[in-house]
Amino acid sequence: MSEQAVRDNLVKWGKSLFERGLTAGSSGNMSARLDDGFLFTPTNSCLGFLDADRLSKLDASGKHVSGDAPTKELPLHFGFYDQRPAARAVVHLHSTYATALSCLSDIDPADAIPPITPYVVMRVGQVPVVPYTRPGSEAVKPLIDALAARHPAVLLQNHGPVVAGASLDAAVFAIEELEEAAKLAIILRGMSVRHLDAGAIAELNQHFKLK
Repeated sequence: MSEQAVRDNLVKWGKSLFERGLTAGSSGNMSARLDDGFLFTPTNSCLGFLDADRLSKLDASGKHVSGDAPTKELPLHFGFYDQRPAARAVVHLHSTYATALSCLSDIDPADAIPPITPYVVMRVGQVPVVPYTRPGSEAVKPLIDALAARHPAVLLQNHGPVVAGASLDAAVFAIEELEEAAKLAIILRGMSVRHLDAGAIAELNQHFKLK
């Protein structure tokens, strides 16, 4: 995909996520890996009104080379890129249900999203909770480094979801699936829920091989 096509895709998905209420105001950020660097959504930008020509471009070393100043969440994104060489995009949202789940004190920190549906297993996998850090803090980088090689998605404690994918489309689809699973988990709290058993999860992992 050409750089211009990647720019246009970031604008397209940003608008879609914003219009569907998956990110509000200037919250959330996205990035994509290029052959010669990275594209990031600018700091304090609204994903619904991105300008393809003003996206932040960074070189392969992470130096800002053109466009508006990048999101303050660079350490978060580079934690995934450094640990997942095949990752071509990272999406971070403040979507309602996943963020609500990240605020609960009794969720499993090793796997915040219960295996309610096959699709959350196939597209998201286990979702650990990353301990709270100030948004934009460099302190998040080692925390992501410790998890990202094994997990393409995490929940930032009291903050929201982050997903890496082999393409921007894949990352968006996965974070949407995470949000839907979080919604189900919230709705079903306190009820007797039938989760997928270990055999079903193993079969899904064997057939779909989440990377």
